[in-house]
Amino acid sequence: MKRLRLPLSEDEARSLRLGDRVTLTGALFTGRSRFHIRAIEEGLWPPLDYAAVNAFFHVGPVMRPQGDGWEVVSCEPTSSLRFERYGAAVVRRFGLRTLIGKTTMGPGTAQALREVGGVFLSKIGLSGNALRRQVRRVREVHFLDELGKTEATWVFEVEDFGPFFVAMDAAGGNYFHDLDREVEAALPGIERDLGIPADYAFTEVNRRGDA
Repeated sequence: MKRLRLPLSEDEARSLRLGDRVTLTGALFTGRSRFHIRAIEEGLWPPLDYAAVNAFFHVGPVMRPQGDGWEVVSCEPTSSLRFERYGAAVVRRFGLRTLIGKTTMGPGTAQALREVGGVFLSKIGLSGNALRRQVRRVREVHFLDELGKTEATWVFEVEDFGPFFVAMDAAGGNYFHDLDREVEAALPGIERDLGIPADYAFTEVNRRGDA
């Protein structure tokens, strides 16, 4: 397990390898669809120092007021692949070193991470309720009145946040793509061992409305 401190430097990011397990300590910011759309299509983004807060957490957290501030109720990462359309542009515009989410992202984001020296971290069987206990403080929130709690940008201070694993490294590698290739290569042997004929085809299920 590697305990990383945020903001992550380029050298640190480039030293990480696919499959490395990590935790994070420091500041990160959150965002979902509206962050991506507004930043790239509308030129609107929170006034953060993105060199100091360069970790972007794909999440719409559940929040509630606590005294004069806010408390995180849950912060389950959302599927990151749906942000692929804007992923590369966001990474380049803000010089992001760390993306945190669920599943994986596509080739455009992979190329951008390779250029700037950044990584994509994916969750390892964690619940949002477990992660919320690792948020030490809600530092600030942006566009709350305009976008609401889910789509607003929150800045969290976290400690030993995770663990996550490196699903995309700064060399352009993708853990899930490598895994797909391994499965594809092993599948013929598995089918042969199970006695499944080489010409076997799965049953096609008609979509609703098809004849």
